[in-house]
Amino acid sequence: MALKIEKADKIGFCYGVRRAINIIEKVAREQGGVETLGPVVHNRPVLKRLAELGVKVVNNVPEIQGDAVAISSHGVSPQIESEIEARNINIVNTTCPFVHRAQVAARRLAEAGFFVVIYGDAGHSEVKGILGWAQGKGVATLDDKFILNFDPLPRRLGILSQTTQVPAHFTEFVKRLIDRAFVKDSELRIIDTICHEIIERQANALELASRVGLMLVIGGHNSANTKHLAELCAQATRTYLVETAAEIQPTWLQNEEHVGITSGASTDEQIINEVITKLEEIRG
Repeated sequence: MALKIEKADKIGFCYGVRRAINIIEKVAREQGGVETLGPVVHNRPVLKRLAELGVKVVNNVPEIQGDAVAISSHGVSPQIESEIEARNINIVNTTCPFVHRAQVAARRLAEAGFFVVIYGDAGHSEVKGILGWAQGKGVATLDDKFILNFDPLPRRLGILSQTTQVPAHFTEFVKRLIDRAFVKDSELRIIDTICHEIIERQANALELASRVGLMLVIGGHNSANTKHLAELCAQATRTYLVETAAEIQPTWLQNEEHVGITSGASTDEQIINEVITKLEEIRG
């Protein structure tokens, strides 16, 4: 039985990741290497390739040894930027423009007197950075009930999202907040900060998943947007998240005729091609 392998139209690096990696690679070649504050993307094979160019990951500002450091595509808080500048270290800013848009939205809401609610994973580096732009007047959560525990509940809530969240999930979150927090004299301001390229990728992957017997989502196991893709595809068909071709199990392909492939936003073309080659090898 021949195996049909179909790639999603939206696959590989997104604009923000491609831009960040191009900047990092250029600086690394010019300077013979560069440090990045945290991983520039959440994808181990990509980080391994960058390490071969002399890109070194440091976990915090005191660890920086050189006179320049790159901020990852996920961005950082203004407080971290100030801490870097106070040490006279130059900043190579690779923050994704869509993430920066969310950062600016958080700052404007806070300055306008709103308590900022970020729908996102509070432990994710992007969310931590956006929260920092809210000037201490906000919280990040995926649970609307968390907000209701505030006593008193802020009368003015500004709501935005981590850029890689699933739009339908954000909408439901907002609806529940409106139902529970929209009382007399309250004001809610909602800003769409989800990356529209991510929205297109999710819709494209879901359409493909609805037509295949097996879906492979390629990307980092610690990548938020990759996990969301896998969760979406799993609603339509049998789905596995793999970071490399080596993780593919031959048993997955038994009696399978049509396999779909998509990827997270920080997965490069080389890894995608290796997955396709492995599938073809398994099925001969």
